[in-house]
Amino acid sequence: MVAPVGYALDWLMFFSDKSKVLTLGIVSVVGVLTGSAVSSLTSGGFRWESFANAEDLANHLAGALLMGVGGITALGCTIGQGVSGVSTLSVGSFLALAAMVAGAALALRYQMWRLERYG
Repeated sequence: MVAPVGYALDWLMFFSDKSKVLTLGIVSVVGVLTGSAVSSLTSGGFRWESFANAEDLANHLAGALLMGVGGITALGCTIGQGVSGVSTLSVGSFLALAAMVAGAALALRYQMWRLERYG
């Protein structure tokens, strides 16, 4: 969903440009957002959530930035590179999957260090 979200944002910014057309990817982003909103509202599972403090917000924003950059750099997500790419024995997908595992291990060690230090 990295590329379709980017295309959707591009379309929203330049919708008056006649060369910008709605594609299946852009419409699927709208469908996912609308479908999840309708599902949570009709099932009674909708609730507002927020961050505990400014540090928690900063951690989430840093994680979102790293996930976005990683998704663009790897040319796909864990499903695209880790499952589909590895199943075709793509060397680039093995490299991307190894980097994803290493990044997850480093993030886990960092979180454990923070818990031990700040309790």
